[in-house]
Amino acid sequence: MTVDIEAANRELAVARQEGKPCPPLRGRLLPEGDVEAAYQVQQVYTRQRLGKGHRRVGAKIGLTSRTVQESFGVFQPDFGVLFDDMAVGDGVEVPIGRLLQPRVEAEIAFVLGADLPDERVTTVDLIRAVDHVLPAIEIVDSRIADWDISIVDTVADNASSGLFVLGTAPRRLADVDLRLCGMVLEHAGEQVSVGAGAACLGNPLHALQWLVGTMARAGDPLRAGDVVLSGALGPMVPVTPGAAYEARISGLGSVRTCFSTEGTS
Repeated sequence: MTVDIEAANRELAVARQEGKPCPPLRGRLLPEGDVEAAYQVQQVYTRQRLGKGHRRVGAKIGLTSRTVQESFGVFQPDFGVLFDDMAVGDGVEVPIGRLLQPRVEAEIAFVLGADLPDERVTTVDLIRAVDHVLPAIEIVDSRIADWDISIVDTVADNASSGLFVLGTAPRRLADVDLRLCGMVLEHAGEQVSVGAGAACLGNPLHALQWLVGTMARAGDPLRAGDVVLSGALGPMVPVTPGAAYEARISGLGSVRTCFSTEGTS
């Protein structure tokens, strides 16, 4: 089949603008399993956003669960770009109309204090480069109808990015055992997702190491000040309009997000 990068980007753009998801891209505009073509679509989107004056503030890592990787038939994570207008304050209400099919998941966020331009980095390099860590809620979203996604669909769609919320009490990496951090995500006083740092490629630092190498090879390395969402610590949860969600991660504290009913029928 013919690869149509521009058409794939246009369909995703229309879905964002009109608030109506589009059919899956795989098998129509992008070949099944062609991750390289999917990243080309993502890069077009990134250039367009930067051209409109938005600022890249970091990156998000997806597919960090081995189980999820197996369901997609892949053996490595993926990534998307974080922009300035995707950041939401801790506890600030999110207009549900900003999103199409939102879901939430709890993560550990790294904030870098140094550039990471090298393709090959050690654990020590990473520890030295991380300024602090924070609890985070990623509000994932998909422009693909019914979340009917493959690896190609999600990568092209900026790794199904939506918004993100960071906690406000930084912790030093040396004070936290990321692998053993337990996570509980609650809604209306009930646990809706549980997990731990080990669910993220065995340790969130492993996910960061993968991203550092991947972005350095692409010629767009991570820089000081970048935020990195390292991947879900437990299952993602569909958002209920009007609901609030709080994530607590042991050693890191808590972070909260809530949604309005604006834009619902």
